[in-house]
Amino acid sequence: MALGKNLAILRLICRLVYELLVESAKLDEKFSKFALKSTYTCDIELQGITKMRFEGSKTYVATDDLKLAVNAAITLQRPLLIKGEPGTGKTLLAEEVAASLGLELMQWHIKSTTKAQQGLYEYDAVSRLRDSQLGEARVKDIANYIVKGVLWQAFEADKPVVLLIDEIDKADIEFPNDLLREIDRMEFYCYETKQLIKAKHRPIVIITSNNEKELPDAFLRRCFFHYIQFPDKATMESIVAVHFKNLKKELLDAAMASFFGIRALPGLKKKPTTSELIDWLRLLLAEDIPASALQAKDGKDAIPPMHGALLKNEQDIELFNRLVFMARQGR
Repeated sequence: MALGKNLAILRLICRLVYELLVESAKLDEKFSKFALKSTYTCDIELQGITKMRFEGSKTYVATDDLKLAVNAAITLQRPLLIKGEPGTGKTLLAEEVAASLGLELMQWHIKSTTKAQQGLYEYDAVSRLRDSQLGEARVKDIANYIVKGVLWQAFEADKPVVLLIDEIDKADIEFPNDLLREIDRMEFYCYETKQLIKAKHRPIVIITSNNEKELPDAFLRRCFFHYIQFPDKATMESIVAVHFKNLKKELLDAAMASFFGIRALPGLKKKPTTSELIDWLRLLLAEDIPASALQAKDGKDAIPPMHGALLKNEQDIELFNRLVFMARQGR
């Protein structure tokens, strides 16, 4: 009798194990099909992104090495870290890349008080407390009080975007470290709503730095790096030509000589930048100042008119005036 019961139990166990194995095989088959489909979709998406190429534009003069850096970052799907002097077109580069590739540009401008969490999301506890006191029905859903940051918006975009993280060196040293997972794996966790937010499409990330502060090695390892050299005379003339179509060569040559002469002054606290040269030329044209006004009668350097567009502090102006005076005295 006992033996019969044991055999019945054994048959039942074997039947249950068999049914579990069958169900497991069905699930494995479904998962394999899903994984294959997901991998295929991801490969197509990856090919679409990596085939995008930046070749500059009519309104932005990009050197060959800069174009190479942008395209390398797109191919590797790594953030592009751009360093260089202020006014060398780092922020403008992101705008031009987005326009050239036909993608939306999302911008996150960093300040000294900016925290990494603000780029992900912020929980508006004050509004929720106020609504609870007023008896609002929406207070029951905490998702109503999650303010999405720029990274969250970029991750949930329906197609790839260009994400600009501007002047990252303004923040404290821990800021880049707090973004390692987000930049590397393109995901983060929202603890309030218990959601894992993953990027639908990996954005093209461009990070700018004025090189005022060293960035952590762990962060640098995840980026493709490029330093924008200050434009030489030929490149600068190409940049000026974009902004001023009919600028007379005589005025251009005189302005270039004055501009690069000022930048070469020893002991200058703040060198004039590309954007300041453009502003200065715009002023010269607006005031109809001739090229002869940029040079002294003896052919030596003169104090340029409207020099406040180029020299931005009293120490540099005093230094420049002293050097011009000494040059005129033949010292």
